Amino acid sequence: MQCVGMSRRSLVGIWRLFPRTLDRPFTTSSPLLRSKKRQKQNEHPKGGSERQGSDAKKIAKALGSVRKPPSITEQRNFSQMVEAALLDCKTRLRGLGELPSTWDRFERQVINACRVTDSNRPQKTGPLTILRAAMHKAYITAGAQGLRDEIEYMVYAEDLTDKFSAPNLEAQQRLADLRHPPRVVSSRSSDSTNNSSSRKTYHALKRLETSKNGFYAGPLRLLAQEVYHRFKDQGIPSSLVTGDEVKSPEDGQIPHIVSNTVEMVSMGQEFEVGVIDEIQMIADSKRGWAWTRAVLGAITHELHLCGEVRAVPLIRELCALTGDKLEIHRYERLNGLEVAQKSIRGDLSKLEKGDCLVVFSRVGIHTFKQEIEKATGRRVAIVYGGLPAEIRTQQANLFNDPDNDYDFLVASDAIGMGLNLSIKRVIFETLIKRTKQGLKRLTVSDIRQIGGRAGRYRAAGSTETVQDAGIVTSFDEVDLPHIKEAMDTEPPPIRSAGIWPPNFVIHKLAAYFPPGTPFEYIIKRLLELVQTNPLFFICEGESQLANAEIIDSVSQLSVTDQLTLMAAPMDSKGSLRDVCCSFADCVAENSQGRLLEIPGLNLEILQSPVSGNRNYLSELEALHQSMILYSWLSFRFGGVFTDRTLAAHVKEITEQRMIRALTEFSANKTLRRNTALRREIALQKQLLLEKQAMAQSGIEVPSGDDAVEDAPLSEIEWPDDAEAAESEAPLEGFENSTHDEVMSHPQPQTPVMYNTV
Repeated sequence: MQCVGMSRRSLVGIWRLFPRTLDRPFTTSSPLLRSKKRQKQNEHPKGGSERQGSDAKKIAKALGSVRKPPSITEQRNFSQMVEAALLDCKTRLRGLGELPSTWDRFERQVINACRVTDSNRPQKTGPLTILRAAMHKAYITAGAQGLRDEIEYMVYAEDLTDKFSAPNLEAQQRLADLRHPPRVVSSRSSDSTNNSSSRKTYHALKRLETSKNGFYAGPLRLLAQEVYHRFKDQGIPSSLVTGDEVKSPEDGQIPHIVSNTVEMVSMGQEFEVGVIDEIQMIADSKRGWAWTRAVLGAITHELHLCGEVRAVPLIRELCALTGDKLEIHRYERLNGLEVAQKSIRGDLSKLEKGDCLVVFSRVGIHTFKQEIEKATGRRVAIVYGGLPAEIRTQQANLFNDPDNDYDFLVASDAIGMGLNLSIKRVIFETLIKRTKQGLKRLTVSDIRQIGGRAGRYRAAGSTETVQDAGIVTSFDEVDLPHIKEAMDTEPPPIRSAGIWPPNFVIHKLAAYFPPGTPFEYIIKRLLELVQTNPLFFICEGESQLANAEIIDSVSQLSVTDQLTLMAAPMDSKGSLRDVCCSFADCVAENSQGRLLEIPGLNLEILQSPVSGNRNYLSELEALHQSMILYSWLSFRFGGVFTDRTLAAHVKEITEQRMIRALTEFSANKTLRRNTALRREIALQKQLLLEKQAMAQSGIEVPSGDDAVEDAPLSEIEWPDDAEAAESEAPLEGFENSTHDEVMSHPQPQTPVMYNTV
């Protein structure tokens, strides 16, 4: 691959507007009001039409019971709720002697924001609009209590801003100016790829294999581990670096290749070749900053960017900005890809050897594993991000081997991120995924990437991969129209890259405020002041703010320690919050964080009999997450958390018990009853609330760039059983790898390569 030198040059900013298309990703009430189209009798099984009408009525009835936000029921209801929340806050703060002198002005501002809403006049985005939207979001998310908490925070922030931010506003704005992110090396080439099954990453890894030294950066620990084992098995000295795991060559050799999760790419070491996988995730709203940091900050002579072709326009812009030489290599898909005419209609007996069923929850994965084995008499392999690396590798190898009885695979959406699996047909169990923000339908890009894994099948007794077209279909007929539309739709090009303020910026901003200022306020204030280039956007800071809330509950933490803990894989919900606070206490006190002495860790659960009880499973999952956090902290605070080996042992035992518990728990068949109908009702409720809240706020939010419009509910074939099943435990398909620093200080510059199909 050719490397071309380049020099840094001054640039003139080119401002472009790329308006987002206003397509509707979902429909809510309107399909429910449409009359069913006339269809021939033989198009549906007997009773199908009546069943569709019945299910549509059930959804309409469920939506009718949704609590209407203020904009729908009565215009002034929300104003009254805000006034009541203001009165509660005022009474509470006065009782504590903490009522600020600026209260009257703040109260008038909040009431004026509500009155602007009540006037029903379209308003431009401004302070009152932002204030109103923040209160609506808090109310929709957490109800009246969330509204009161948001108002209390606003009061506190108003007082701090007046005292310490306003007098230094100009200096703080200069500090928060991120319109020119730091760039490192200016002499590299970039390589980009788009279609699945095109072996785009294969070519980049072959170049990495022949390099003097280099690194691989992937989106998942699973991929980083796979690449690590690949080079290690070839006898190449390699190391693995993820947030909570570090492996070095056993014989003490200097590693030639470092396999990382993308957040862990070293900014201080020089490499000959770098490979960054799934580059399209540079536009991810939560983790995009990590790809931007790696692209702009890694010190390499060649940088290979592997990903979807829709990222090419952005990569061109970034290379023009930095002066890098860009080479685009397009790789065609090895075989065709087509959408089946019919779903398998929920019939597990229709599964064929080489099928992969995509499921979005741990409980669902293990449930389907057991049900498929009962229905077919054949074995089922499972793969998802939360499984231990050894088990995932073993399961993938069992499925890939055509000469055994492991005919099927049940996996999470992690298979869409480049795992080498011999899949003949991809079957979506659902297109609705549960996230921390609620239910979400898969985007066009998600469907195309996951579905694109089909077509790498190898028949029994053969050493060559079958080149027949890959097939994509759905478990239920309800999802097939969305899949067909997504596979026929080209995702829009990516136009901007995610960034996050560097640690040194946060540290300097904190110096403008007195000791003890809540870390959450400092982060929020920075996000209010930050400015970006049109090529970049600020990633969502939900996880950082959730961690900041935990950090603020612990005193005597330095800003440096706060910044480190902000990046930790902490969880602010349930019993895990107490464990996270205990870990933070250990850091603040610089005490010995011995594993057996940390409050809140339920180690006794390991002595209980293995059970399929949901509470037992939840306790195991909490303990497992705690061990991951302990290992993560042990690499940052080695003098405090000294029981890393014991934590790894506890984690291993927990994983073994989790697998047994999930297997037993999966026998509960009620989890699978009518999930399509239950998810659709829940999603429609959620979307209705969100749209009504946005209408109340007077903000028109465009639909996602690559969302697929819902099919009319009257045209969907619904399952026979309308009994709602229990909710499923969410499975994070894209794991949150952790990091020490977000964008580093400027370093020397490098060349870049881009592979595309």
